[in-house]
Amino acid sequence: MNFRVVRTSDGLVIAQSVIIADTFFRRLLGLMFKTQLPQGGGLIISPCTSIHMMFMRFPIDAVFLDRDDIVVACYQNLKPWWGFSGWHRTAEKVLELNSGIIARSGIICGDKLVLETS
Repeated sequence: MNFRVVRTSDGLVIAQSVIIADTFFRRLLGLMFKTQLPQGGGLIISPCTSIHMMFMRFPIDAVFLDRDDIVVACYQNLKPWWGFSGWHRTAEKVLELNSGIIARSGIICGDKLVLETS
């Protein structure tokens, strides 16, 4: 099933086609070995408190969310192979997006991002 992610404060659609990785195998693979993330696409890894960029082929933005879907951390333009996020104790999941989405949409800590069926 595909979802979209919407910021509640203004209704802005952050990603139109989001897949959820909520099993061990899906979380383990994430976006590793993929050649790209589709335009408007995203991946939610849950549960997740930190990420690495090993075996990644393209840069991403990462938005960590707590159990109430409030943004607790943002990472812009994480580089393939070299990027790492910090560990976020209060994070329940991470939303991985194409690089540049955080800047274009103005996502900041404290924003509430919700999942809706598309």
